[in-house]
Amino acid sequence: MSDALLSIGRARPDGPPRVDRVMATLTVNGATHRVAVRPYDVLLDVLREQLNLTGTRRGCDMGTCGCCTVLIDDRPVLSCLTLALEFEERPIRTIESVAEASALHPVQEAFAQTGGSQCGFCTPGFIMTAVGLLERNPDPSEAQIREAISGNMCRCTGYVAIIEAIRIAASRRQAGAADTSRRGR
Repeated sequence: MSDALLSIGRARPDGPPRVDRVMATLTVNGATHRVAVRPYDVLLDVLREQLNLTGTRRGCDMGTCGCCTVLIDDRPVLSCLTLALEFEERPIRTIESVAEASALHPVQEAFAQTGGSQCGFCTPGFIMTAVGLLERNPDPSEAQIREAISGNMCRCTGYVAIIEAIRIAASRRQAGAADTSRRGR
């Protein structure tokens, strides 16, 4: 945690000003940001309110829906339960980082193709969970996909289209990797 402190509010009559916020350095989507956060601010609020990265959604605020999933150190993390200061100077990725240039990520394409995103509210969390899974395990079984998304809740799709989307994305990523390795020979 950074030593730089910001005083906000009036000085207390019995001593120095109260300390409400500390300066923290967060690395989000490859960019470094200096933000003033309270020690109890959750990452979700800092992303949405200070960095204007609103793709990460607020769902339950209890860690049961997965809408707020981001990747930290390439692992899915629930940002509504994560103190922002816990991940100072560690790589944080949000849904805004997934598409490359003007091309959708294979997971995003597959979600669109299969109808894996009905109302779309839970979709960013599912996509971040799926991206994290496929980066760790490029060829997951259906059981591994189900386990990976077990912390995400969707009220619209019944999960069939979501699981299919992740399987399609895995196949496309593998085919793309095979094409790249053949071209490199």
